[in-house]
Amino acid sequence: MESAVVDVFDAKCPSRAVMEHLSSRWGVLIQIMLLREGTMRFSELRRAIGGVSEKMLAQTLQALERDGIVRRVVHPVIPPHVDYSLTDLGGDAAKAVNALFELIDNRWDEFEKAQMSYDERKK
Repeated sequence: MESAVVDVFDAKCPSRAVMEHLSSRWGVLIQIMLLREGTMRFSELRRAIGGVSEKMLAQTLQALERDGIVRRVVHPVIPPHVDYSLTDLGGDAAKAVNALFELIDNRWDEFEKAQMSYDERKK
């Protein structure tokens, strides 16, 4: 298979969808905040992420699984038991996104000051 040229600025490039999945609100929370800690079941993820619907969580997990970020393991028991964890690729992606979280956390005062300054100018 020939390697494709990756251009996330091109709306037709498949890498754009991966970028959107990795950087979406739910995708980030799933990878960074939860699955970096270890394997979780669907119900555990749902309880841990306030505000996410069951449908949105399922869609996000499917997209991340398709992209090779999340591993889904179905255990043959009744009722079905499904575990989700990060793949090696998902772990690397989580580290990259976590760097952004750390920037926000470490420099929050500056972000907040900039927002307040902007809001004041817009009054």
